[in-house]
Amino acid sequence: MSVEVNDKLQEWIELLRSPEVSDRLVALKTLQHLGDESAIEAVIVAVQDENREVQHLAISVLWEFANPIAVPALLSCLAIDDAEIRDEALSALGELITPDHLLLLLDALQQPDITAQKSVLILLRKIHDGQALPYILPFFQSEQSELREAAVTTLRYLNQVDRCPPVFDLLSDPTTAVRREVVLTLGHLTDEGVISHLTQALTSDPDWQVRRNAAKSLAIHGNPDALTALSTALQDDHWQVRKFALQALQHIPDNSLLPNLAPLLTDEFADVRKDAAIAIGKLTTPEALNALQPALDDPDREVSIQAERAIEKIRAAIQNVTSLS
Repeated sequence: MSVEVNDKLQEWIELLRSPEVSDRLVALKTLQHLGDESAIEAVIVAVQDENREVQHLAISVLWEFANPIAVPALLSCLAIDDAEIRDEALSALGELITPDHLLLLLDALQQPDITAQKSVLILLRKIHDGQALPYILPFFQSEQSELREAAVTTLRYLNQVDRCPPVFDLLSDPTTAVRREVVLTLGHLTDEGVISHLTQALTSDPDWQVRRNAAKSLAIHGNPDALTALSTALQDDHWQVRKFALQALQHIPDNSLLPNLAPLLTDEFADVRKDAAIAIGKLTTPEALNALQPALDDPDREVSIQAERAIEKIRAAIQNVTSLS
């Protein structure tokens, strides 16, 4: 950097100390335009400015500099009583955080500010480090439902964590949003009893989104032990539950379920009819061909296409079985 350019940069850095807010804003905008990281320390100081507009702009400049050295200063912004500033800092941290910041995040998780704790729990999802588990578990008992929800969501992002029995207690959480996240997290755990807990949520929870999410998780597991519950869910009042129950059954096809699947080919929702055709296409019984025939004339083009494909798959499967016998 030439002496002239360096002197000019220093002038803008000095202007950040001006008592006039307008001067500090102009200085930050200029430094943002110059993009010279030699000014990063001065911008970090500006993050603590008494003026919220200056703070917000300083965070934006640090975000553009994209230098991890700014992470501690940005973490301190998560507890500021200004939603826009907190959101800007969280967005910036989301791009700057690396596994090297794990201990820094775990330390920030100990501060009493609820909003900051929630933000740190979100940031831990960027790192995926299973070492964070012991620090996350206490939030399962938090009096704040938003922290319980954030903690159980973060759990499913942690690598090498496939067992966590304490999460089962949250299946009876009084807050619906928490239960919705719990059942999604169970899709990534292998604790004994996961399938039974998911099938219970699928058939008994009063919230349709919990039931839908349970079906999504059962699709991930693909466990035949869920067949009975998934079959029951095909008659759920909400179409999305029926749809995702069908998707789960596509992973564990069972010819005996044809009588339960066939009626959904005439469901009022095209998405359900489509997934019903796909699910039936996984079967290997000739009776499935007859069930699919009317769906070839379905008013929804996607449904009729899937019905045609299903018929082709079933015929191929039956032919293959015949040739082997």
